[in-house]
Amino acid sequence: MSNLRRSVADVLKREGYIWDYSEVEGTPGKNLRIELKYGPNGEKVIQSVRRVSKPGRRVYVKCTELRPVLNGLGISIVSTSKGVFSDREARQHKLGGEVLAEVS
Repeated sequence: MSNLRRSVADVLKREGYIWDYSEVEGTPGKNLRIELKYGPNGEKVIQSVRRVSKPGRRVYVKCTELRPVLNGLGISIVSTSKGVFSDREARQHKLGGEVLAEVS
């Protein structure tokens, strides 16, 4: 289990997209079990996840270039020098970095 995966799950929990996550033993190593969150009528909280940076094309942005996803209804997950943050947290700390994914 990588620290990056754990950090991304932590961002999703802080932003209210999942209930919780835990590590479970599996083969060949540990797996991440995520408890998804649903609305009052059973609708999904996470509608879409789009990977932005890919191994062939990394996307880096400054904190001033971070724009809200869906006019603030979604988030970007940004890997910075201080850790993994949502776009809101990265703007608050004035940090730029690699945009990993967009969640809405």
